[in-house]
Amino acid sequence: MAAAAVDLDRTLAALADPTRRGVVDLLRQKPQRAGDLAAAFDMSAPAMSRHLRVLRKTGLVEEDELPDDARVRVYRLRPEPFARLRDWLDEVETFWTGQLDAFKAHAERRKKRP
Repeated sequence: MAAAAVDLDRTLAALADPTRRGVVDLLRQKPQRAGDLAAAFDMSAPAMSRHLRVLRKTGLVEEDELPDDARVRVYRLRPEPFARLRDWLDEVETFWTGQLDAFKAHAERRKKRP
């Protein structure tokens, strides 16, 4: 399997979890601390840490330390994996648009027959 396909599989698997999709939604608004993300989901810090680890390993998010406190991590989205996902979705959409156009043309030809 090509590396791009493996990356896409990992991205889709990470986003299959509703909590991780929720984290992505929150991070779309602004970078956030891990503790704030955990609080937003009424979740323990270790549980949120597991979700953030998956998102980090797939490259969907990155973490930064605060300059004045190395214990605090701030998470932000990375655009590259989402761009690759969008490219794949565009390919799928193009395929289905072609299929539907062909079906429409077929139906219109049959409709014109006596």
